[in-house]
Amino acid sequence: MIRKSFAAMVAGAALLLGGCGAGPGTAQAPPATPVQAAAPSTAVAEMPKSDPVSLDIPSIGAHSSLVPLGLNADNTVQVPPVSTPLQAGWYKFGPTPGETGPAVVLGHVDGNKHKGIFYRLKEMKPGDDVAIARQDGTTAHFKVTKVDEVPKDVFPSDAVYGDTAGPELRLITCGGVFDHSSHNYVDNIIVYAGLVADGH
Repeated sequence: MIRKSFAAMVAGAALLLGGCGAGPGTAQAPPATPVQAAAPSTAVAEMPKSDPVSLDIPSIGAHSSLVPLGLNADNTVQVPPVSTPLQAGWYKFGPTPGETGPAVVLGHVDGNKHKGIFYRLKEMKPGDDVAIARQDGTTAHFKVTKVDEVPKDVFPSDAVYGDTAGPELRLITCGGVFDHSSHNYVDNIIVYAGLVADGH
């Protein structure tokens, strides 16, 4: 059975990021038409649907439980409270990590005058491991394929939200210069990764 694409499910929803640091952040809405992207050469068969419970990124020392995130009243994607900047969350209306499609995890770069869970996200490199423990007792292991820093006004919606041939992961936070007039970072840091293994 072919699962309905993430991009198709969220077409028409203004999936902007509600914030990812000291102030509100924005990202463009996902594409109305699903975009097919090639899976990484290391991709493996998808895992069954199972909610993620924790995140572990050894290369940057990031460890967090994962809380489900939905949509705010204005159709922006929720983020964990800025008062708890070390808390990461996953977008519950997209694929769960390990399913085919782009699972999305969001975290703050900083907040409440402290470093956030994704403070060092920009330091990640291709080949780095991201492990996500799931409710069914398995762990989805992803290998980073690309790290981008992009201006928020040209957010790559197709690449982030578009259909993929295999299970993939997106990690997103704010980055770049902090604009004191808007109380917002001007860029987004986006990490792309593909599923490489699963275990119990």
